[in-house]
Amino acid sequence: MKCECSQISKQYPNLCILLSQYRLIEIAGVDAEKYLQGQLTCDVAKLAVGEHTLTSHCDPKGKMSALLRLYRAEAERFFVIIHQDLLPEALVQLKKYAVFSKVTFTEKETALYGITDFELLAKCQENSTALSLTQGQKRAIVWGEELAPNAEAALWDLMDIQDGLPILLKANQFELIPQAANLQAVENAISFTKGCYIGQETVARAKYRGANKRAMFTLVGEVAEKADLPQPATSIEMQLGENWRSTGTIMTAVKHQNQLWVQVILNKDVEPNSRFRLNDVELAICDLPYSLSEE
Repeated sequence: MKCECSQISKQYPNLCILLSQYRLIEIAGVDAEKYLQGQLTCDVAKLAVGEHTLTSHCDPKGKMSALLRLYRAEAERFFVIIHQDLLPEALVQLKKYAVFSKVTFTEKETALYGITDFELLAKCQENSTALSLTQGQKRAIVWGEELAPNAEAALWDLMDIQDGLPILLKANQFELIPQAANLQAVENAISFTKGCYIGQETVARAKYRGANKRAMFTLVGEVAEKADLPQPATSIEMQLGENWRSTGTIMTAVKHQNQLWVQVILNKDVEPNSRFRLNDVELAICDLPYSLSEE
């Protein structure tokens, strides 16, 4: 199922969204790079000043405690953007061994904005920090000055869903390995060559031994205007012959213009034309903007 014509950034090319669902955390100190290198799935040492990437933090079993965007502002100063639903536990886990390193974590009250208006972006870059997203729709995350929002935060979530960028919420915290959420295909979220970090053994086994049997998919269906949104960590139904059976794990869902968009973890070998439903709403798999091939 093709979804390009439904891209939000094309429907609304001048969006400015207050990202109230996200928090900004500053991580700084002479040991900041070394500490984060041993914690996150991305290669922090290869992240140049001014660069950013989506990445994750795992527990020793390789299950994600946090999904975050890491930005290197200076050699010894980083920022992470994290969903507030994962806090405070995600930060507790990330700071767990920081007592042994010269690194500090500071939660900021700074407002974050998501924009698709690149005339506005050009103005923002003069006095603020702007992170242009490199995968999917043309948009950016901005902080450092007060802007005037013109749309709801859910539209940013919908753009993430359309771009195949996973949204991890508390209900699925400590439940999914990074590859189950397609992080191996997203930006530089996982490095398989950088060496040890928490959960690395499980992540490597999933790649080299085929241990991961799941992947994240986008499902779309027509829905009534007043229909309730499904909750994270619940399931959908898949048709098998004349029967339906419960399957999958919902990550998040957004409703827009009578369309229900659902981000769900399924068996990665699922047939593209499989039939799904959720509370009698028919759902179809929408093409991801990247390949899940491990080749």
